[in-house]
Amino acid sequence: MRSFLEIYDIASGSTRTLLATDRHIEAPNWYPSADALLINAEGRLFRVPLADPALIPVETGIAQRLNNDHGISPDGSQIVISSHHEGQGSQIYMIPAKGGDPVKISPQAPSWWHGWSPDGKTLTYVAARGGSRVIDVYTMSIGGLETRLTGGEGHCDGPDFSADGAQIYYNCDRDGHAQIWVMNADGSAQRKLFADDCVNWFPHPSPDGQHLIYLAYPPGTLGHPANLAVALCLCNPQGQNRRRIAEFTGGQGTMNVPNWAPDSHAFAFVRYEI
Repeated sequence: MRSFLEIYDIASGSTRTLLATDRHIEAPNWYPSADALLINAEGRLFRVPLADPALIPVETGIAQRLNNDHGISPDGSQIVISSHHEGQGSQIYMIPAKGGDPVKISPQAPSWWHGWSPDGKTLTYVAARGGSRVIDVYTMSIGGLETRLTGGEGHCDGPDFSADGAQIYYNCDRDGHAQIWVMNADGSAQRKLFADDCVNWFPHPSPDGQHLIYLAYPPGTLGHPANLAVALCLCNPQGQNRRRIAEFTGGQGTMNVPNWAPDSHAFAFVRYEI
């Protein structure tokens, strides 16, 4: 299998390949400095400079079973990662942006990070608690207590903050199959953004508040598997003017976490060839 790290330009509608590799890379984030992307591969973390693309390792200490739920703080000083440890499940950790020893910040396992509020004060993530296998959306201030926002009605996943931090977009299958939902950042006013037959995951609002992208799986897909025929879809934050802008083999690992350029001119994603 080959992985292709791609950049989609909003103005031109064109896509260019930044990096092609035989390694299984996933889930690009854009650094706030706009000069590099952050990806994971095979349990580790890597920085990819835009000017000279290559996989440059980022040190994560004892956290060496990373999944694709990671991101960079709005001020660029910290990286948040999700990593598995034997007998614990996934926990959320923080490391310095340059790499270093991880500090656990999730109160329990399993927990998977997904978004950072624009002011840098609040994280949103998904977790299962109390012995339940149901995945819900949570928020937590760094070092604070967690707050559950969804109520165990279906599998809710992929939360990401709106540009102003007032809302959280997420996907949930409470009405049958995964669709894109939005709620206030305190969990109130939960509503489905739109409805169609596709299985829709991982909504990501642009930093300028003008766009929303999400990943569309074929009807009938269960979960968010890898290596399916998927589409990237673009609409406005109200869910209007939806259109497919790219189709390829992907899914799990394509864009699980925030992936917009800081100025909203482009976003990054990964496609695969089997």
